[in-house]
Amino acid sequence: MKKKLILIAAGVLLLACLFPMPNHLKDGGTVEYRAVLYTVSQVHRLNEEGAEKPYQEGTIVRVLGVELYNNVEAGGR
Repeated sequence: MKKKLILIAAGVLLLACLFPMPNHLKDGGTVEYRAVLYTVSQVHRLNEEGAEKPYQEGTIVRVLGVELYNNVEAGGR
């Protein structure tokens, strides 16, 4: 009975690590979905003055702090 309870608690803890919480940043509209194991950022932020585009858009995916996907273009002149 005790082993079953430990397995259920471990399963619930693992499941909690997978559910993200949204975080709205004040940089122009970026939304970050953060869980313990991963982070997904929907980027929409203002560029610096003089850049060709007024804002940056894209997605960044990080798993355990390692960036796996990034299609946000760097703002340049």
